[in-house]
Amino acid sequence: MANIGIMSFAHMHAYSYAACLKQLPGCELTAVWDDNIKRGRTAAKQFETKFVANLDAFLDSSLDGVIITSENMKHRPMAERCAAAGKWILCEKPIAPSVADAQAMVQACKKAKVGLGTALPCRFSPPLMEACTQIQTGEFGEIVAASCTNHGQSPGGWFADDALSGGGATMDHTVHVADLLRWILKKEFVSVYCELGNQLHNKEFKTDDVGSLQLEMEGGVQVSHVASWSRAKSFPTWGDVTIEFIGTKGVLWVDAFNQKINVYNDAAMKAEWAYWGGNPDLGLVADFVRAVEERREPTVTGLDGLRATEVTAAAYQAAKTKKRVPIKRTR
Repeated sequence: MANIGIMSFAHMHAYSYAACLKQLPGCELTAVWDDNIKRGRTAAKQFETKFVANLDAFLDSSLDGVIITSENMKHRPMAERCAAAGKWILCEKPIAPSVADAQAMVQACKKAKVGLGTALPCRFSPPLMEACTQIQTGEFGEIVAASCTNHGQSPGGWFADDALSGGGATMDHTVHVADLLRWILKKEFVSVYCELGNQLHNKEFKTDDVGSLQLEMEGGVQVSHVASWSRAKSFPTWGDVTIEFIGTKGVLWVDAFNQKINVYNDAAMKAEWAYWGGNPDLGLVADFVRAVEERREPTVTGLDGLRATEVTAAAYQAAKTKKRVPIKRTR
């Protein structure tokens, strides 16, 4: 039995991960800690587990692993505390807003000999898994370019405050695509040019809500990507992840969340999407639980999270300087 704790319900994904833990055999959501006591107690009650207000007591308990779903700027200190306590870690994406913080987290876990995973669940999306298989077996020849999107609804709250988020939609929605392309194409990013802005939520946001990126990968692969918080509140779901791969033998278009049925709900007075396909969050959490049990690195590692952060950090530098910026890989 793997005993898993959740640190903070600041990020909305915490609720999905908690629900996944409750579904999985051989593991238990053992405890919740949150620096917002009211929020933490409410979440613990919802998921029928205990709330521990004292962080030392939380980390001194019989936890085998911890899922960190706090505000982005708090990831590093929380991960370092967990690593020092010998806990396996799954950290919400972006693993950290800055390369220095992400690198420090990877090193802390390496020193403590604990596993560190990054919550990038799109790798567990069945359409993307199938696309990965077809591309890696050569069905579409050599991939020379890709066109990507990751749009979402405005999360508001701390996401709109740079002091807590460290960046806006460009960071929040580029890490998914950067990780997917590295995983599928087995290539690293070389450079990026980026234009971004606060164009949709001027009065309420202190971060960017849209970004347009032009990237290059090893071997000259050209990538365009648009990230945004642009979906209306009435949109059937939070957003999308789409990638069009252009190869020498054909073109493959993937919509990661298109395993759905259109539902016209008169009670809600809106259209909704009912999903019939796989649950990427469940795949991510199940892999983390197995990693805890097997004492191995999760499939999407802390280093993968660091690589995605390197891309977004360079994108923000490019937007600031109005120049294409090389993407440097750290260790």
